[in-house]
Amino acid sequence: MELIKPRLDMVIEKEKLKVSDCGMKAITHLSGGDMRRALNIMQSTSMAFSEINEENVYTCTGHPLKEDIRSIIQWMLQEDFNSSHEKISHLKQLKGLALQDVITEVHLLVQRIEFPNKIKIQLLERLSEIEYRLCGGSSEKLQMSSMIAAFQATKDLSLKWLSWCRIDLKL
Repeated sequence: MELIKPRLDMVIEKEKLKVSDCGMKAITHLSGGDMRRALNIMQSTSMAFSEINEENVYTCTGHPLKEDIRSIIQWMLQEDFNSSHEKISHLKQLKGLALQDVITEVHLLVQRIEFPNKIKIQLLERLSEIEYRLCGGSSEKLQMSSMIAAFQATKDLSLKWLSWCRIDLKL
């Protein structure tokens, strides 16, 4: 992804665009290293906003912000099912987010959460099944419920694992 940065810098200079470092990181992240996609994201964002920063890039592309994904994961792990569902539905509607994009970003962040491997693998398998069903045309509402349920089950397994570790450490 760093290979496209010099070319983007050249375009920024010639077009006299105002781009923050975080905005550049967002463009390179969302483009996945595809130069045409990076240019399209930069052009769209510059047409919609006077400054190309992280929030504007994510808003323009319709992708969830990292802070939104952190909130979603926090809600699913710390709140009850109904509260999580209500908050995530509200956020999706407010920002026009697609569940597919949410799941993609959740997947990346889950890999950095410190769960025991067995629990992390189970959660990632559930997320991949949800993504597969979404691609097959299943209801977003149904699959969002399934995602929340997967995190609720992970929360329960993690609590059991933590209590088992505490018992084991006392021995």
